[in-house]
Amino acid sequence: MAKRIVLIALLGLLINSLGYSGGRDELVKTYRKHIGVRELTGNNDGKEVEMFLRSTGLGKGYAWCAAFVTYCHIENDIAIPEKAPAWSPAWFPKHRLINHEKALPGDVFGIYYANMKRIGHVGFIDQAWNNDSSNIITVEGNTNGDGSREGDGVYRKRRSKKQIKSISRWIQE
Repeated sequence: MAKRIVLIALLGLLINSLGYSGGRDELVKTYRKHIGVRELTGNNDGKEVEMFLRSTGLGKGYAWCAAFVTYCHIENDIAIPEKAPAWSPAWFPKHRLINHEKALPGDVFGIYYANMKRIGHVGFIDQAWNNDSSNIITVEGNTNGDGSREGDGVYRKRRSKKQIKSISRWIQE
């Protein structure tokens, strides 16, 4: 029995060293369990918000949509951007981009803001892309009922597909 446990532990280390990525279902469960989290005072703060921010090395007071994505990925042993995971554009390197039509729950979406001249908000696709609909269901942090990028919590949203600039896939399947 002891040899079997050691063998299983060594196998786990080998899988992790080869770049194991947590599963899509586990990631979806993780981000969905945070739907309803709200900031304490409306100033990018509160127990859960600060936990998300710590996953990127930041403290309370910073915008946290990308920190929410980072936290959920780390919780499931899924890769994150090597540099600046709290910065929305970092989630869209060319080698991670996918066609919108291939989007699945757990993929990361980005919204482009012309005034910023970059992607300024990220979240999770929560429904496979359906070409028969003009909307997509998402789960995202630091938004609100209106879909702001400076919101007060984690929401499940229905967004127009026209808002989605880029989609990236970080889960190895």
